[in-house]
Amino acid sequence: MGAECQYELAQAAYVKLALHALKHPAAAVNGLLVGRLLDGASSPVVVAVVDVVPLSHCPHHLPLLPTHELVLNLVEDHFGAQGLAVVGYYHANALRDDADLPAVAKRVGDHIFRNFPRAAVLLLNNNKLEEAVKGKNREPVIWCAWTWV
Repeated sequence: MGAECQYELAQAAYVKLALHALKHPAAAVNGLLVGRLLDGASSPVVVAVVDVVPLSHCPHHLPLLPTHELVLNLVEDHFGAQGLAVVGYYHANALRDDADLPAVAKRVGDHIFRNFPRAAVLLLNNNKLEEAVKGKNREPVIWCAWTWV
């Protein structure tokens, strides 16, 4: 479990999560990362994120763990036939300068970790996202990632 781990985020997945945040700039948005653990004996281990599933853009929906459990099961069933699984979670805060991952987002990450021990939680950087839209910055809009590895 202590092995180093890298995450590859497919362009389509990256664009989808960024567009989700841009569509709802005044709300916290969140969703699931879908992907797979890449085969091979390479070190570090690589988790490929190939798609995302936007969940919500209303902060009052976030604490509903039973709803998230249902969604997790539905997403796992849908993508399982393709050899994919839920490998993490993404979140963008409603406030532009907020760089803290809410406790409820950590709890959702903990829940995902139980099924996928290399799970990651991505927090989007709203400042960089806004700059990217204005053409002022081409850096990734992900603030940071939390892992349980």
